[in-house]
Amino acid sequence: MKWTKTLIQTLRENPGDAEIDSHKLLVRAGLVRKVAGGLYAYLPLGMRTLRKIQQIVREEMDRAGALEVVTPVLQPSELWRTTGRWDTMGPNMFKVKDRGEHDFALGPTAEEVFTDMAKGVVSSYRQLPLTIYQIQWKFRDETRPRFGLMRSKEFLMKDAYSFDADADGADRSYWNMYHAYERIFARCGLKAVPVQADGGDMGDSLTHEFHVLADAGEDGIAWCEGCGYAANLEKAERRADAPSAGAPCAEPSEVATPGAKTIEQVAAFMGLAADAFVKSLVYVADGKPVMVCVPGDRDVNDVKLKRFLGAKSLALADFDTVLAATGANAGSVGPVKPADASLRIVADVSLKGATGRIVGANKDGFHLKDVDLARDTSLKDADFADLTIVKEGDLCPHCGKPIVIKRGIEVGQVFKLGTKYSGAFKATYKNDKLEEKVMIMGCYGVGVSRTLQAIIEQSHDKDGIVWPAAVAPYQVAVELLDPDDATVAKIAEDIETALEAAGVDVIVDDRAERPGVKFKDADLIGFPVRVVVGAKGLANGGVEVKLRSEDKSKTRIVPPDSAASVVRSLLQGEPA
Repeated sequence: MKWTKTLIQTLRENPGDAEIDSHKLLVRAGLVRKVAGGLYAYLPLGMRTLRKIQQIVREEMDRAGALEVVTPVLQPSELWRTTGRWDTMGPNMFKVKDRGEHDFALGPTAEEVFTDMAKGVVSSYRQLPLTIYQIQWKFRDETRPRFGLMRSKEFLMKDAYSFDADADGADRSYWNMYHAYERIFARCGLKAVPVQADGGDMGDSLTHEFHVLADAGEDGIAWCEGCGYAANLEKAERRADAPSAGAPCAEPSEVATPGAKTIEQVAAFMGLAADAFVKSLVYVADGKPVMVCVPGDRDVNDVKLKRFLGAKSLALADFDTVLAATGANAGSVGPVKPADASLRIVADVSLKGATGRIVGANKDGFHLKDVDLARDTSLKDADFADLTIVKEGDLCPHCGKPIVIKRGIEVGQVFKLGTKYSGAFKATYKNDKLEEKVMIMGCYGVGVSRTLQAIIEQSHDKDGIVWPAAVAPYQVAVELLDPDDATVAKIAEDIETALEAAGVDVIVDDRAERPGVKFKDADLIGFPVRVVVGAKGLANGGVEVKLRSEDKSKTRIVPPDSAASVVRSLLQGEPA
């Protein structure tokens, strides 16, 4: 392919709305063009890489035994009302009406339509297990689209759904997809780490997210370098042994703390560290107030709390609820004799048996010191659990080594859904005894367009993108420095022909531009191999071959006839 025959526009300046490197490079390298907030057009270079990622995904899905289908982007509301998600998805869902005033959604995901499909085509256990997938555009009305393709209103996704006859089969399908994801991301040149995650409203306890570790990641990952334990911060656990029994402390006494409401303010007022305090918060879980107590230097993990309480809804209590439950306003509440004697109290396991702590006095502007949590409060009868967000330096729950916190870009996730959707749709099959059974489901997603940008975020330098060869828009750029010299042009064409015959994607930069401009564009776009063909170089012995990932000072001068074989060796990771 000749550069002058395609559509490539590179930019020297960063786009004004781009916050992270990969977003800047997407636009500057001419892969995408912004249409509106959260909406992008894919230009020829971007389309080439997007298609290569799709092909890798498709090959690994097929290899895993999944069958490709395609479902409509426009989905009738009746399917979503079957599971109740027409209402619970909220404003993130794009909803439209046709001319007959029938409700439709632009699909943000496809559990409903796939479950309905399986219900219509599966009737016997002989048709199971079944895994079907599609690569399709999805739509979500993000409140704040940002970071380019990372959080956009329209995105390309591979979603797969497994249907099994029993739990053992569902486990096999789950791990089959898990390993397929490992292969997908490895082939894309990504270092994607599988981490334990919370299933939330989507599924049961077994789910993993695949994260590309990057400073620009939106998700926090708890990582143990000792044993490899990794979990999303929503799920991450820590070793939190209850404190050893301390010496008996004095009876609690009131301390005036005027104007101090937060732990930081009270700690500063009393000249003590935050861990000397108990942070008490009032939540409303499924309509009922509950007090949550954690160490003063820690924060409540709402996801863990919701799961522990078995609540469908959970939110911090409003002003009136806090006052009625405790007798005080937020900032002065605590577990010692709240106004509502029946108020349920739950606490972090690290507080069990703790003594000498300071808590809110349930009296505005006052705290209690010298509190023995088992003696002076109803915490002796409380439920204890791991309820806090893991922090850097916490101990790994498995090996006891310190945890570090990293940032991750989620590019894929695997879920065990159980019968959440198949039960709602009555998606059943008949077993060998002709008994009707509900199919057990799994759900598996890869953000294809997000993966494209994640690769850039993980593989770039100060000069531009450094594409892995498998997904580069072109694997080789032949830099034709003297396009008007017939001899030089013929050698460049011969190298192009030889490489294309070997199945290598090649672009020949035949523009009438200075060498420096061509080299900067090649580095910006990130072609894995650069071959420089010019009259001066040929006179000095050959053509220059260089890997994009190598130091600029490292080049190879090879005879023109050997250039294609040297390039192929470099692309295959062999020394040349």
